[in-house]
Amino acid sequence: MNTALDSVFKYAVAIVAFTIGAFHLLNVSGVVVLSTRDVRIFHLLMMLVLLFLTKPTLKKLAGNNIDRFISLGLVVLSIACSVFILSRWKDIAMSGGDTDKLDAWVGLVLILLVLEAARRGVGVALAIICLVFFTYPFYSEWLPGVLYSRGYSVERISELLTTTSQGIYGIPLGVSSTYIVLFSIYGAFLSTFGAGDFFFKVANRLTRGMRAAGAKTAVIFSTLLGMISGSAAGNVAVTGTLTIPMMKKEGYEPHQAGAVEAVVSTGGQMMPPVMGAAAFIMAEIVGVSYTKVMQVGLIPALLFFASLFFVVHLQAVKSGIEGNQPDTNDNEPIWKILLHGGQFIIPFITLIGMMLNGYSPFKASFYSIVILLIAHVIWNRRLSLDILGKSVTAITAGAKAVIPIAIACAAAGIIAGTLGVTGFGSKISGLIFLASGGITFIALIFTMLTAIILGMGLPTTAAYLILATVVAPALSKLGVPLLTAHMFVFFYGCVSTITPPVALASYVAGGIAGADINRVGWTAFFYGLTCYLLPFMFFYGPPLLMDGSVAVVLQAAVSGLVGVFCIAAFVIGYLLSNLRIIERAAVGAGGVLLLMPGLITDVSGLVALGVVLQLQKARATD
Repeated sequence: MNTALDSVFKYAVAIVAFTIGAFHLLNVSGVVVLSTRDVRIFHLLMMLVLLFLTKPTLKKLAGNNIDRFISLGLVVLSIACSVFILSRWKDIAMSGGDTDKLDAWVGLVLILLVLEAARRGVGVALAIICLVFFTYPFYSEWLPGVLYSRGYSVERISELLTTTSQGIYGIPLGVSSTYIVLFSIYGAFLSTFGAGDFFFKVANRLTRGMRAAGAKTAVIFSTLLGMISGSAAGNVAVTGTLTIPMMKKEGYEPHQAGAVEAVVSTGGQMMPPVMGAAAFIMAEIVGVSYTKVMQVGLIPALLFFASLFFVVHLQAVKSGIEGNQPDTNDNEPIWKILLHGGQFIIPFITLIGMMLNGYSPFKASFYSIVILLIAHVIWNRRLSLDILGKSVTAITAGAKAVIPIAIACAAAGIIAGTLGVTGFGSKISGLIFLASGGITFIALIFTMLTAIILGMGLPTTAAYLILATVVAPALSKLGVPLLTAHMFVFFYGCVSTITPPVALASYVAGGIAGADINRVGWTAFFYGLTCYLLPFMFFYGPPLLMDGSVAVVLQAAVSGLVGVFCIAAFVIGYLLSNLRIIERAAVGAGGVLLLMPGLITDVSGLVALGVVLQLQKARATD
């Protein structure tokens, strides 16, 4: 009986996932044209159905008939509520917001469904945070001081969050139903048609014969794959099974191999042209093009990955890990690998080119998928039913990958709506402002700590959504440019996945590496130290965000590259030989100075590096 039900659930999930994926492809192509609200309602409905069909009520009830009965009941409720809202929203909009009690109670049920979906699909932490914000208006009138707010009824809040665009069906869910789902499907197409194997071959060939080739392959491979996956923990799960054993075989300790993979997979979400789901949401909230977000994120992302290269290299030298011996049975030239991978390179170039020429990201991703299919037929010189089967698989997989992100977006709408109606968001910003005494650097420290704490245990998208509504306004209040403020919290939302004590990416990597997860977490924290410094550097040095003349930007990029090398040497404790404590401190300080754009800081940083090098050379000749 259970086996039969399992099959029914499995096929139901596949059908629903394919339906929602195909719907979004048809919508962006213009074949199906619906209003924005209709698309968002249908998107959330299907994602709720998928989540309740795939995630058990409790882990210990997984596969139990009681769990299936509860899940099916929640599916029915999700359909009923969504259909009701779908039938009512136009009348409410045309009447200027005239609602009745039934609207409020249906909305309340939907809110509770979203909270339960968040608990099952994203984690208890997000569900609790959303519940606290949702209930805040009900008891805020009895709270003291800055926490005080005029009280609101349950009906008023549920109507606000479900019948307007300020709550569940707000901007975050809108981004999920356009940009994110299309890019997820695009990434699934690349993966299904073999882009992962191609990326791995390219990375492996580029590092062939190098010292720590396995670790450097991991950096390149996870960067390439991380750009299209947008999930740190998911990227570790996919790439780590290949790269972590390679690094262990080379001589890296298990916790070191796991840490390298965790950090580089986290950084994949920062690398243009596809910076993960959070970057699309950032563009929408800030009100700039996604191309602009790509532009300002490029140099920090490149510096971050350069620092990882330096870290794995210096760790290899310090640990005595030698270069690998090239496989004599694998002498395929790099140009042949690239030529065979043209079917993936051309769509990728198309994607970037279209976005740079003003096309919306979801339009660019749709046409890139079309070109990928055409290129696949040309490269394989045949048109078969296999391409249809792979397309169905890709659409289904892409839609499934969006489930936790869509739920997180809907849940974040609860937070945003509550903050808006109560004014609590501006109060949190005010608290940070008052605590800092108006001193920008102290405000940045408080913002960093708040961002990391709020982001712990959450996927990057959920973390950024909370930070964008709660923390980023505090920086804007200090006169920080809006995009810079959001980039600042975006980076800390990303690194929260490698920040102990709750580090999701490190936990996954630790499991694959067979290492203690806490040791992996702390090692990843130190390996990723550059990423904790970069937001401060680009705040005080706008050229790192490509703000300035070409010469100034190039100077900042070059000095930043030397700076991250110094930071890597500080982290590993090795330059030409093991660094003494004073030398380590000096090279670390030099790295920070070099990361901070400016002639005086650059010269000071180079002097510090030069002095340490001379001391090490002198000691080597003694």
